[in-house]
Amino acid sequence: MKSIVIHAAKDLRIEDRPVEEPGPGQVLLRLAAGGICGSDLHYYNHGGFGTVRLKEPMILGHEVSGVIERLGSGVSGLAVGQLVAVSPSRPCYSCRYCREGMHNQCLNMRFYGSAMPFPHIQGAFRERLVADASQCVPADGLSAGEAAMAEPLAVCLHATRRAGEMLGKRVLVTGCGPIGLLSILSARRAGAAEIVAVDLTDFTLSMALRAGADKAINARADPEGLAPYFADKGTFDILYECSGAAPALAQGIAALRPRGTIVQLGLGGEMTLPMAAITTKELSLNGSFRFHPEFAVGVELMRKGLIDVKPLITHTVACDDALSGFELANDRSRAMKVQIAFA
Repeated sequence: MKSIVIHAAKDLRIEDRPVEEPGPGQVLLRLAAGGICGSDLHYYNHGGFGTVRLKEPMILGHEVSGVIERLGSGVSGLAVGQLVAVSPSRPCYSCRYCREGMHNQCLNMRFYGSAMPFPHIQGAFRERLVADASQCVPADGLSAGEAAMAEPLAVCLHATRRAGEMLGKRVLVTGCGPIGLLSILSARRAGAAEIVAVDLTDFTLSMALRAGADKAINARADPEGLAPYFADKGTFDILYECSGAAPALAQGIAALRPRGTIVQLGLGGEMTLPMAAITTKELSLNGSFRFHPEFAVGVELMRKGLIDVKPLITHTVACDDALSGFELANDRSRAMKVQIAFA
């Protein structure tokens, strides 16, 4: 079967890998669609991110949907021919954090396409994928592309949960890639009263407005665009920091009102924090990492038409054109979510 394998920075190959057989409690999927994520781009552009480095070839991908081809023994509630969204999150359910309900912090996590452990956890960008039945959420009524958006949506739903009470709040979103736009959708669904989006390109900001932001600020064209929100110790109640860039975090903190909440989603490496402002304004700083129960919630929200992710999917390429897809995903002046069609 064709698999999309990263060997080193800028060394992406389509290779033939053997098809695995489903065991008890597992299913064999014919992959339908897969979204290129920011972490996939980090592996492609830099061979990793932060201290996480590729040490061996690794199949990429974790935002996927597929059609069930075969059921392993003991599987119920799923059917051959059914489209499912596939959660890449495979916690052990037995470590101390799993027992405390923090499955996203599992000490033995097997997350598709991750070079954090060694040997690396191989990813899901392959024509056939064996998954645990518990990973598969029925996506009846959705397109393959929509179903593959469940993973990034779950990331933002988890972040929204970390942000706390949202009803009637004023929200700032810095960084308007797919995670930023899905954060806008999630915050609005949770009851945010006003959402302001900040980014560096007109294309991403136009997409943010389409996703429901009330105002968009191009920080490159208008470096002082956020300045009016700094008055009287700040304006916003909640900051979704989705860029992973220290200047964006610093400006966001300046625009937060006292006792506001920072939710840090962007992972761009280590960042310097303005601790004096965080301390004197009594801000809450919340990290947000992955998800677990929010995955199925996201699928249900899409199926009910309560969150529409279709406008975010700007490009779809064939598996054989994966390299061009990765280059396209790098271009934030014209691409939002680039997906690979496997079927």
